[in-house]
Amino acid sequence: MAVAGEQARPGAALPRAAVPFVTFAARLRSHGFPVAPEQTQSFVAGVGLLGPRKMADIHRAARAVFAPPPELWETFDALFRAHFLGQTIAAPAESLDDERAFEPEDGAADLIEPEEETEAGEEATVAEALSGRTFPPASESDALRLFRRRAPERLPRRLSRRWRSHRSGGRPHLRRALRDAVKRDGEVVVLPQLKRRMAQRRVLLLIDVSASMKGGTDRSLRLAHTLVQAADRCEVFTVGTRLTRITRALRHRREGPALEAASASVADWDGGTRLGDALTAFLAVPRFAGFARSAFVVVLSDGLERGEPDALIAAVSRLSRLSFGILWLSPLAADPDYTPQTAAMAAIAPMVRRIGDGASTAAITREILHVARHS
Repeated sequence: MAVAGEQARPGAALPRAAVPFVTFAARLRSHGFPVAPEQTQSFVAGVGLLGPRKMADIHRAARAVFAPPPELWETFDALFRAHFLGQTIAAPAESLDDERAFEPEDGAADLIEPEEETEAGEEATVAEALSGRTFPPASESDALRLFRRRAPERLPRRLSRRWRSHRSGGRPHLRRALRDAVKRDGEVVVLPQLKRRMAQRRVLLLIDVSASMKGGTDRSLRLAHTLVQAADRCEVFTVGTRLTRITRALRHRREGPALEAASASVADWDGGTRLGDALTAFLAVPRFAGFARSAFVVVLSDGLERGEPDALIAAVSRLSRLSFGILWLSPLAADPDYTPQTAAMAAIAPMVRRIGDGASTAAITREILHVARHS
Protein backbone atom coordinates (compact mmCIF):
# COMPACT_ATOMS: atom_id res chain seq x y z
CA MET A 1 0.00 0.00 0.00
CA ALA A 2 1.28 3.43 -0.69
CA VAL A 3 0.40 7.04 -0.26
CA ALA A 4 1.91 10.08 -1.82
CA GLY A 5 5.35 10.50 -0.44
CA GLU A 6 5.73 6.83 0.44
CA GLN A 7 6.04 4.98 -2.82
CA ALA A 8 7.62 1.59 -2.37
CA ARG A 9 8.08 1.10 -6.07
CA PRO A 10 10.10 -1.82 -7.28
CA GLY A 11 13.73 -1.02 -6.99
CA ALA A 12 13.27 1.95 -4.69
CA ALA A 13 16.09 2.13 -2.15
CA LEU A 14 15.43 2.68 1.52
CA PRO A 15 17.91 4.05 4.04
CA ARG A 16 19.59 1.04 5.57
CA ALA A 17 18.56 2.00 9.09
CA ALA A 18 14.88 2.18 8.11
CA VAL A 19 14.69 -1.20 6.42
CA PRO A 20 13.88 -3.30 9.56
CA PHE A 21 11.02 -0.99 10.50
CA VAL A 22 9.51 -0.75 7.01
CA THR A 23 9.76 -4.50 6.47
CA PHE A 24 8.11 -5.08 9.85
CA ALA A 25 5.05 -3.20 8.58
CA ALA A 26 5.06 -5.38 5.47
CA ARG A 27 5.33 -8.45 7.66
CA LEU A 28 2.30 -7.36 9.65
CA ARG A 29 0.33 -6.93 6.42
CA SER A 30 1.29 -10.39 5.26
CA HIS A 31 -0.20 -11.78 8.46
CA GLY A 32 -3.51 -10.00 8.07
CA PHE A 33 -2.94 -6.80 10.05
CA PRO A 34 -4.41 -3.73 8.27
CA VAL A 35 -1.43 -1.39 8.15
CA ALA A 36 -1.64 1.94 6.35
CA PRO A 37 1.37 3.77 4.86
CA GLU A 38 1.08 6.62 7.33
CA GLN A 39 1.37 4.12 10.18
CA THR A 40 4.61 2.87 8.67
CA GLN A 41 5.89 6.44 8.39
CA SER A 42 4.80 7.18 11.96
CA PHE A 43 6.54 4.05 13.23
CA VAL A 44 9.82 5.03 11.59
CA ALA A 45 9.46 8.62 12.80
CA GLY A 46 8.50 7.49 16.30
CA VAL A 47 11.52 5.23 16.62
CA GLY A 48 13.70 8.09 15.41
CA LEU A 49 12.26 10.46 17.99
CA LEU A 50 12.60 7.95 20.81
CA GLY A 51 16.20 7.22 19.97
CA PRO A 52 15.57 3.79 21.48
CA ARG A 53 18.04 2.47 24.00
CA LYS A 54 16.47 -0.93 24.24
CA MET A 55 14.14 -3.17 22.29
CA ALA A 56 11.26 -2.46 24.65
CA ASP A 57 11.18 1.14 23.36
CA ILE A 58 10.70 -0.08 19.78
CA HIS A 59 8.05 -2.52 20.94
CA ARG A 60 6.11 0.20 22.72
CA ALA A 61 6.32 2.42 19.65
CA ALA A 62 5.05 -0.41 17.45
CA ARG A 63 2.14 -1.13 19.78
CA ALA A 64 1.22 2.55 19.93
CA VAL A 65 1.41 3.18 16.19
CA PHE A 66 -0.05 -0.02 14.74
CA ALA A 67 -2.62 -0.36 17.54
CA PRO A 68 -3.39 -4.08 17.21
CA PRO A 69 -6.67 -5.16 18.83
CA PRO A 70 -6.27 -6.84 22.25
CA GLU A 71 -7.18 -10.26 20.89
CA LEU A 72 -4.22 -10.04 18.48
CA TRP A 73 -1.62 -8.77 20.94
CA GLU A 74 -0.14 -12.25 21.32
CA THR A 75 0.24 -12.69 17.55
CA PHE A 76 1.58 -9.15 17.19
CA ASP A 77 4.19 -9.69 19.89
CA ALA A 78 5.22 -13.01 18.35
CA LEU A 79 5.73 -11.33 14.99
CA PHE A 80 7.70 -8.56 16.67
CA ARG A 81 10.01 -11.05 18.40
CA ALA A 82 10.42 -13.02 15.20
CA HIS A 83 11.29 -9.92 13.22
CA PHE A 84 13.54 -8.02 15.58
CA LEU A 85 14.90 -10.79 17.82
CA GLY A 86 14.97 -13.66 15.37
CA GLN A 87 12.73 -15.84 17.48
CA THR A 88 10.72 -18.35 15.47
CA ILE A 89 7.00 -18.54 15.68
CA ALA A 90 4.49 -21.19 14.76
CA ALA A 91 3.24 -20.98 11.21
CA PRO A 92 -0.31 -19.78 10.83
CA ALA A 93 -2.91 -22.50 10.52
CA GLU A 94 -4.15 -21.39 7.12
CA SER A 95 -2.57 -19.90 4.06
CA LEU A 96 -2.57 -16.13 4.06
CA ASP A 97 -1.61 -15.73 0.43
CA ASP A 98 -5.09 -14.59 -0.48
CA GLU A 99 -5.08 -12.03 2.31
CA ARG A 100 -1.94 -10.27 1.19
CA ALA A 101 -3.04 -6.80 0.52
CA PHE A 102 -1.76 -3.45 -0.52
CA GLU A 103 1.98 -4.00 -0.82
CA PRO A 104 4.36 -6.92 -1.23
CA GLU A 105 7.04 -7.28 1.44
CA ASP A 106 9.89 -6.71 -0.95
CA GLY A 107 8.08 -4.08 -2.97
CA ALA A 108 8.06 -6.30 -6.05
CA ALA A 109 5.07 -6.54 -8.30
CA ASP A 110 4.01 -10.04 -7.24
CA LEU A 111 1.06 -11.39 -9.10
CA ILE A 112 -1.51 -13.24 -7.09
CA GLU A 113 -3.57 -15.75 -8.95
CA PRO A 114 -7.28 -15.03 -8.76
CA GLU A 115 -9.53 -17.53 -7.09
CA GLU A 116 -10.98 -20.12 -9.37
CA GLU A 117 -14.47 -19.84 -7.98
CA THR A 118 -15.99 -16.46 -8.66
CA GLU A 119 -18.32 -15.48 -5.90
CA ALA A 120 -18.80 -11.90 -6.94
CA GLY A 121 -17.67 -9.63 -9.76
CA GLU A 122 -16.86 -11.51 -12.95
CA GLU A 123 -14.71 -8.65 -14.26
CA ALA A 124 -12.82 -8.05 -11.03
CA THR A 125 -9.50 -9.59 -10.08
CA VAL A 126 -7.38 -9.61 -6.94
CA ALA A 127 -4.13 -9.74 -8.90
CA GLU A 128 -1.94 -6.74 -8.27
CA ALA A 129 -0.32 -5.08 -11.27
CA LEU A 130 1.74 -1.95 -10.68
CA SER A 131 1.60 0.45 -13.58
CA GLY A 132 1.51 4.14 -14.40
CA ARG A 133 -0.98 6.35 -16.19
CA THR A 134 -0.70 9.53 -18.15
CA PHE A 135 -3.50 12.01 -18.62
CA PRO A 136 -3.29 13.99 -21.87
CA PRO A 137 -4.30 17.65 -21.76
CA ALA A 138 -7.97 18.26 -22.40
CA SER A 139 -10.20 21.29 -22.30
CA GLU A 140 -12.62 21.48 -19.42
CA SER A 141 -15.97 19.95 -20.30
CA ASP A 142 -19.20 21.90 -20.00
CA ALA A 143 -20.32 19.58 -17.20
CA LEU A 144 -17.21 20.28 -15.13
CA ARG A 145 -17.42 24.01 -15.81
CA LEU A 146 -21.03 24.05 -14.59
CA PHE A 147 -20.12 21.87 -11.60
CA ARG A 148 -17.26 24.18 -10.63
CA ARG A 149 -19.67 27.14 -10.62
CA ARG A 150 -22.51 25.46 -8.71
CA ALA A 151 -20.68 23.23 -6.23
CA PRO A 152 -19.65 25.91 -3.69
CA GLU A 153 -23.29 26.83 -3.07
CA ARG A 154 -24.91 23.42 -3.49
CA LEU A 155 -22.63 21.02 -1.64
CA PRO A 156 -24.08 19.84 1.71
CA ARG A 157 -23.75 22.25 4.60
CA ARG A 158 -23.89 21.90 8.37
CA LEU A 159 -24.18 24.11 11.40
CA SER A 160 -20.80 25.47 12.41
CA ARG A 161 -19.62 26.02 15.96
CA ARG A 162 -18.98 29.66 15.12
CA TRP A 163 -21.59 32.32 15.78
CA ARG A 164 -22.42 35.55 13.98
CA SER A 165 -24.67 38.54 14.63
CA HIS A 166 -28.17 38.06 13.30
CA ARG A 167 -31.54 39.70 13.82
CA SER A 168 -33.35 36.44 14.55
CA GLY A 169 -30.63 34.49 16.31
CA GLY A 170 -31.55 32.41 19.34
CA ARG A 171 -28.71 33.50 21.58
CA PRO A 172 -28.11 37.00 23.03
CA HIS A 173 -24.98 38.77 21.87
CA LEU A 174 -23.88 39.92 25.33
CA ARG A 175 -20.61 41.50 24.27
CA ARG A 176 -22.30 43.69 21.71
CA ALA A 177 -25.13 44.47 24.15
CA LEU A 178 -22.62 45.69 26.74
CA ARG A 179 -20.83 47.74 24.11
CA ASP A 180 -24.10 49.38 23.04
CA ALA A 181 -25.03 49.98 26.67
CA VAL A 182 -21.79 51.86 27.28
CA LYS A 183 -22.49 54.06 24.25
CA ARG A 184 -26.08 54.84 25.45
CA ASP A 185 -25.42 55.42 29.17
CA GLY A 186 -26.55 51.93 30.16
CA GLU A 187 -29.65 51.75 28.00
CA VAL A 188 -30.13 48.78 25.69
CA VAL A 189 -32.79 49.51 23.09
CA VAL A 190 -32.60 46.24 21.15
CA LEU A 191 -30.99 43.07 22.46
CA PRO A 192 -28.58 41.92 19.72
CA GLN A 193 -28.71 38.23 18.81
CA LEU A 194 -26.29 35.57 17.67
CA LYS A 195 -26.90 32.79 15.18
CA ARG A 196 -24.71 29.84 14.32
CA ARG A 197 -22.90 30.02 11.00
CA MET A 198 -23.37 27.44 8.26
CA ALA A 199 -20.29 25.68 6.91
CA GLN A 200 -19.75 23.32 4.02
CA ARG A 201 -19.41 19.66 4.94
CA ARG A 202 -16.17 17.92 4.10
CA VAL A 203 -16.42 15.87 0.91
CA LEU A 204 -14.61 12.53 0.86
CA LEU A 205 -14.12 11.16 -2.65
CA LEU A 206 -13.01 7.54 -3.08
CA ILE A 207 -12.02 6.58 -6.64
CA ASP A 208 -11.76 2.96 -7.75
CA VAL A 209 -8.72 2.68 -10.06
CA SER A 210 -8.95 -1.06 -10.73
CA ALA A 211 -8.96 -2.53 -14.22
CA SER A 212 -12.74 -2.80 -14.35
CA MET A 213 -12.97 1.00 -13.95
CA LYS A 214 -10.18 1.77 -16.41
CA GLY A 215 -12.51 3.49 -18.86
CA GLY A 216 -13.61 6.05 -16.27
CA THR A 217 -10.36 6.79 -14.47
CA ASP A 218 -9.57 9.84 -16.60
CA ARG A 219 -12.90 11.58 -15.98
CA SER A 220 -12.82 10.61 -12.30
CA LEU A 221 -9.46 12.33 -11.80
CA ARG A 222 -10.58 15.46 -13.67
CA LEU A 223 -13.74 15.56 -11.57
CA ALA A 224 -11.67 15.10 -8.41
CA HIS A 225 -9.46 18.06 -9.36
CA THR A 226 -12.51 20.24 -9.98
CA LEU A 227 -14.05 19.17 -6.67
CA VAL A 228 -10.88 19.90 -4.70
CA GLN A 229 -10.75 23.36 -6.27
CA ALA A 230 -14.45 24.11 -5.69
CA ALA A 231 -15.07 22.66 -2.23
CA ASP A 232 -13.97 24.25 1.03
CA ARG A 233 -12.77 20.92 2.38
CA CYS A 234 -12.27 17.85 0.24
CA GLU A 235 -10.21 14.68 0.57
CA VAL A 236 -9.52 12.32 -2.33
CA PHE A 237 -8.22 8.75 -2.16
CA THR A 238 -7.75 6.10 -4.82
CA VAL A 239 -8.55 2.50 -3.96
CA GLY A 240 -7.61 -0.60 -5.86
CA THR A 241 -5.11 -3.03 -4.49
CA ARG A 242 -3.69 -0.10 -2.51
CA LEU A 243 -4.95 2.98 -0.78
CA THR A 244 -3.44 6.26 -1.94
CA ARG A 245 -4.21 9.79 -0.79
CA ILE A 246 -3.95 12.24 -3.69
CA THR A 247 -5.51 15.34 -2.13
CA ARG A 248 -2.25 17.26 -2.00
CA ALA A 249 -1.48 16.52 -5.64
CA LEU A 250 -4.89 17.78 -6.75
CA ARG A 251 -4.57 21.07 -4.88
CA HIS A 252 -2.47 22.44 -7.72
CA ARG A 253 -4.68 25.01 -9.42
CA ARG A 254 -3.76 23.94 -12.98
CA GLU A 255 -5.25 20.62 -14.03
CA GLY A 256 -2.25 19.35 -15.98
CA PRO A 257 0.36 19.48 -13.19
CA ALA A 258 -2.24 18.25 -10.68
CA LEU A 259 -3.06 15.13 -12.69
CA GLU A 260 0.61 14.51 -13.39
CA ALA A 261 1.37 14.60 -9.66
CA ALA A 262 -1.60 12.35 -8.89
CA SER A 263 -0.51 9.91 -11.57
CA ALA A 264 2.94 9.70 -10.03
CA SER A 265 1.47 9.11 -6.58
CA VAL A 266 -0.65 6.10 -7.51
CA ALA A 267 1.09 2.80 -8.26
CA ASP A 268 -1.85 0.44 -8.81
CA TRP A 269 -3.54 1.96 -11.85
CA ASP A 270 -5.69 -0.60 -13.70
CA GLY A 271 -4.72 -3.33 -11.26
CA GLY A 272 -6.76 -5.74 -9.21
CA THR A 273 -9.65 -5.03 -6.90
CA ARG A 274 -9.43 -5.20 -3.13
CA LEU A 275 -11.98 -2.60 -2.15
CA GLY A 276 -12.75 -4.25 1.16
CA ASP A 277 -9.13 -4.42 2.25
CA ALA A 278 -8.41 -0.89 1.05
CA LEU A 279 -11.40 0.58 2.90
CA THR A 280 -10.50 -1.42 6.00
CA ALA A 281 -7.02 0.09 5.90
CA PHE A 282 -8.54 3.54 5.40
CA LEU A 283 -10.65 3.17 8.52
CA ALA A 284 -7.76 1.70 10.50
CA VAL A 285 -5.86 5.00 10.32
CA PRO A 286 -7.42 7.38 12.86
CA ARG A 287 -6.52 10.43 10.77
CA PHE A 288 -8.18 9.02 7.67
CA ALA A 289 -11.21 7.82 9.62
CA GLY A 290 -11.48 11.37 10.94
CA PHE A 291 -11.86 12.61 7.35
CA ALA A 292 -15.01 10.50 7.07
CA ARG A 293 -16.62 11.77 10.27
CA SER A 294 -19.79 13.73 9.31
CA ALA A 295 -18.48 13.97 5.74
CA PHE A 296 -20.37 13.59 2.48
CA VAL A 297 -18.79 10.46 1.01
CA VAL A 298 -18.81 9.86 -2.75
CA VAL A 299 -17.58 6.50 -4.06
CA LEU A 300 -16.85 6.10 -7.77
CA SER A 301 -16.76 2.33 -8.24
CA ASP A 302 -18.60 -0.51 -9.89
CA GLY A 303 -18.30 -2.44 -6.61
CA LEU A 304 -17.06 -5.56 -8.39
CA GLU A 305 -14.73 -7.57 -6.21
CA ARG A 306 -13.56 -11.15 -6.22
CA GLY A 307 -13.73 -13.29 -3.15
CA GLU A 308 -15.70 -13.00 0.05
CA PRO A 309 -17.51 -9.67 0.44
CA ASP A 310 -17.34 -9.60 4.26
CA ALA A 311 -14.51 -7.06 4.44
CA LEU A 312 -16.22 -4.65 2.03
CA ILE A 313 -19.57 -4.95 3.80
CA ALA A 314 -18.02 -4.36 7.23
CA ALA A 315 -16.02 -1.37 5.98
CA VAL A 316 -19.01 0.28 4.28
CA SER A 317 -21.13 -0.35 7.34
CA ARG A 318 -18.66 1.50 9.55
CA LEU A 319 -18.17 4.23 6.96
CA SER A 320 -21.93 4.81 6.81
CA ARG A 321 -22.07 5.21 10.58
CA LEU A 322 -19.21 7.67 10.61
CA SER A 323 -20.27 9.80 7.68
CA PHE A 324 -23.12 12.13 6.85
CA GLY A 325 -24.05 9.85 3.97
CA ILE A 326 -22.58 7.75 1.16
CA LEU A 327 -23.34 8.30 -2.52
CA TRP A 328 -22.17 5.28 -4.54
CA LEU A 329 -21.85 6.02 -8.25
CA SER A 330 -21.37 3.06 -10.57
CA PRO A 331 -21.20 3.01 -14.38
CA LEU A 332 -23.36 -0.09 -14.21
CA ALA A 333 -26.18 1.98 -12.69
CA ALA A 334 -26.61 3.90 -15.95
CA ASP A 335 -29.06 1.15 -16.90
CA PRO A 336 -32.51 2.22 -15.64
CA ASP A 337 -33.22 -1.41 -14.72
CA TYR A 338 -30.00 -1.78 -12.76
CA THR A 339 -30.17 -3.71 -9.52
CA PRO A 340 -27.13 -4.76 -7.48
CA GLN A 341 -26.15 -8.26 -8.56
CA THR A 342 -23.09 -9.04 -6.49
CA ALA A 343 -23.40 -10.13 -2.88
CA ALA A 344 -21.37 -7.13 -1.71
CA MET A 345 -23.41 -4.51 -3.57
CA ALA A 346 -26.70 -6.12 -2.52
CA ALA A 347 -25.56 -6.04 1.09
CA ILE A 348 -24.30 -2.45 1.11
CA ALA A 349 -27.23 -0.98 -0.86
CA PRO A 350 -29.29 -0.32 2.32
CA MET A 351 -26.26 1.36 3.94
CA VAL A 352 -25.80 4.06 1.29
CA ARG A 353 -28.03 7.00 0.45
CA ARG A 354 -28.17 6.10 -3.19
CA ILE A 355 -26.51 3.96 -5.85
CA GLY A 356 -26.51 6.30 -8.83
CA ASP A 357 -25.31 6.69 -12.39
CA GLY A 358 -21.54 7.01 -12.64
CA ALA A 359 -21.17 6.43 -16.37
CA SER A 360 -20.29 9.97 -17.42
CA THR A 361 -19.01 13.24 -16.00
CA ALA A 362 -22.38 14.91 -16.54
CA ALA A 363 -24.19 12.10 -14.74
CA ILE A 364 -21.74 12.11 -11.81
CA THR A 365 -21.93 15.87 -11.28
CA ARG A 366 -25.72 15.75 -11.59
CA GLU A 367 -25.92 12.99 -8.96
CA ILE A 368 -23.65 14.83 -6.52
CA LEU A 369 -25.54 18.11 -6.80
CA HIS A 370 -28.91 16.35 -6.63
CA VAL A 371 -28.10 14.51 -3.40
CA ALA A 372 -26.49 17.63 -1.97
CA ARG A 373 -29.54 19.74 -2.75
CA HIS A 374 -31.91 17.27 -1.03
CA SER A 375 -29.77 16.61 2.03
